[in-house]
Amino acid sequence: MAERTLRGARLGGQSFEDERGIEFAARQQVGYRCPRGHEFEITMSTEAEIPAVWECPKCGDEAESTAGIEREVKVEKPVRTHWDMLLERRSEKELEDILKERLELLRGGEIGPAHLHRANAKKRKVS
Repeated sequence: MAERTLRGARLGGQSFEDERGIEFAARQQVGYRCPRGHEFEITMSTEAEIPAVWECPKCGDEAESTAGIEREVKVEKPVRTHWDMLLERRSEKELEDILKERLELLRGGEIGPAHLHRANAKKRKVS
């Protein structure tokens, strides 16, 4: 049984490699300050694009860069309502004409819910 025992290092254990001959990537310290006054630094590669905002590790608020990097301002499209989109396809005069036509058909019983047609048909027979 003892011969089958697995041997090895534990998880998160020590590395058995030597650091001689290893060249680390160039790094830089980037400073941030949150609205609550917490200041901290993040180590990043010199090749990395530095973000203007980073989450504060103490309070979770958005911290801004102390290096003067500004946020990108996104251009927001104005909100388009259903009415705006409808007016792109038809004029108000056309819409009024369509509404009149549909109301006449609805009142005449040619379109609309079936229960309304039955009620109108009974009234016509009685008259």
